[in-house]
Amino acid sequence: MRIETLLIGALSLILAGYLTQASAQPVTPDADIEKPITTQTEVHYRVAVLANYGVAKSIERWQPLMDYLSQNVANASFEVVPLDFNNMNQKLISGDIQFVVTNPGHYFNMSGDYPISWLATMKSNQHNGSTFAIGATIIVRKDSHLFSVEDLAGHSVVASDPNALGGYQAAIGLIHSMDYSINNFFSKVTFLGFPLEPLIYQVRDGTADIAITPFCTLEQMVAEGYIKASDYRVINDVTPADYECAVSTPLYPNWSFASSDAVPLMVRTGITRALLSISMDDPASIIGQNRGWAAPISQFQVVKLFNDLNLNADDSPVHLQVLQWIKLNQKWGFSLLGLFVIATIYHLWLEYKFRQKSEFLINTERQLKNKALQLERMQSAAILGEIGAGLAHELNQPIAAITQYSEGGMIEQAKNIGTNSVQYQLLEKIHQQSMRAGEIVHRIRELLQRKGTASTEFDVQEQLMICLDLLEHEFEKEKINIKTQLTTTEIKLHGDKVGFCQVLINVLKNAIDAVSEKEFPLHSRKRILIDLHIVEQSLQLKIYDNGIGLTCANDDFKTSFFSTKANGLGLGLAICSDVIALLGGQINLSKCKDDPSPPWRYGCRVLIVIPLNAMPD
Repeated sequence: MRIETLLIGALSLILAGYLTQASAQPVTPDADIEKPITTQTEVHYRVAVLANYGVAKSIERWQPLMDYLSQNVANASFEVVPLDFNNMNQKLISGDIQFVVTNPGHYFNMSGDYPISWLATMKSNQHNGSTFAIGATIIVRKDSHLFSVEDLAGHSVVASDPNALGGYQAAIGLIHSMDYSINNFFSKVTFLGFPLEPLIYQVRDGTADIAITPFCTLEQMVAEGYIKASDYRVINDVTPADYECAVSTPLYPNWSFASSDAVPLMVRTGITRALLSISMDDPASIIGQNRGWAAPISQFQVVKLFNDLNLNADDSPVHLQVLQWIKLNQKWGFSLLGLFVIATIYHLWLEYKFRQKSEFLINTERQLKNKALQLERMQSAAILGEIGAGLAHELNQPIAAITQYSEGGMIEQAKNIGTNSVQYQLLEKIHQQSMRAGEIVHRIRELLQRKGTASTEFDVQEQLMICLDLLEHEFEKEKINIKTQLTTTEIKLHGDKVGFCQVLINVLKNAIDAVSEKEFPLHSRKRILIDLHIVEQSLQLKIYDNGIGLTCANDDFKTSFFSTKANGLGLGLAICSDVIALLGGQINLSKCKDDPSPPWRYGCRVLIVIPLNAMPD
């Protein structure tokens, strides 16, 4: 008994679910025919119309027809939705609208991709109620120099939309039928959309030379008092007999009322009957500016026009076509979309891994090049060390001879003439420089052999003045204005005196070379400034020049065997950097303009900073 109860309960639930699902599904057309109309609930439908003269005017014109249909079609109510061409296509795809009122050209474009049916063709309010009332009027100003279609070539034109049959498409068809090339026929084509009034305003204001408007737009604006007919002319006026509006092109079937095939057949049948039954005296016809509706007119002329112009059946944007295809083929569409997403992600992952591998290989290659360069420099340094050691050994003998001869000459001069003679002073200078040369050779030999240098206490300003005396001839030869700004405080350092002096001479020689290579204007001078002060318990020596300036990075100049000179070895500043480092300081090169308070903007600045607190008393 308990099992039977459970089975009955389960069957009841299944049956209830089935009935709920069946009631939730949309009613098919066949079901509508079989079921009595009285059992159906009212369904609300949305009807899209082209908003030629704006949204407000379109609602005012077409809503009475919607009210008429709501009264005459059972179980249905209707609402007007003014749209442009592209929005109408998109709304039809998404199912937001169920009916469209549009020109036959737009209907032809949509019918190739959307399941829609043409229910009726509108009769014109003018022209004795003709159903052929769509065409284009080509309008220019009265004072324009354009009189024929041929004259229009190379001028600017404005139109409502490229898909407007009663406008741009009809005008282009006219130009094509006269054997003119439609490619770049106009110098500029501007599509302003809806409403239509701005098209003629553009011509009135001289912004455009030509306006292509739908049939009767000019006369309607004149009737409403917007413009004067005497201010404008119509190009290629081919107005048929008994027609009240000027037209430039052949006429095509009037607007059509079309339905989506998703609407039940009984509703479509009811709408067709109601449209064909409406009289020209009905308020819906009078306000809607028509004389009722007729059976659908043949599309032969529209199809012929599109074939002549080689227009595609669907000129809607690509994204709308894609959305439509996906909607009609959801299973395959989403499968392809998923496959595309997966392929894109996989491609990005491969690209990421490839970039990672490429960066790793590039870094490895760069490191190998650096190691090879270091090895080459070490080999060069080893060779130079051997050569330098031998050269220093050979130079010691002539330098020692010069020292002995100068010392012997000084002794003879002191005995015979005295120490105040010019010869004695010259011999004394020779003796001093030979001693200095011997110390330099000795120091270079120790440097190449990686031996420690002797540390002595020396006066910084004294060594600086000695270096300036040695280079005095160079300054005078190159006509260089040398200026010093020295502190009055005595500065003493403990370390390699010869090496420090060698640094000063090397830096000053580089400054001389820099100003010598530069071409100066007539009233400009070559200048070198030496600034020596104590800043925050550190010796700060700045040497400025207004020469050619730096051509490479600061660290490059400190690298062995790197030189910007044609005959340079690339050892000078590298040795200087080592000497200053042994004194506990550092040497840096920069452009003058990078200095906080430069004496001039162009040139080079060498900065030597040595902490004084690191030196013994």
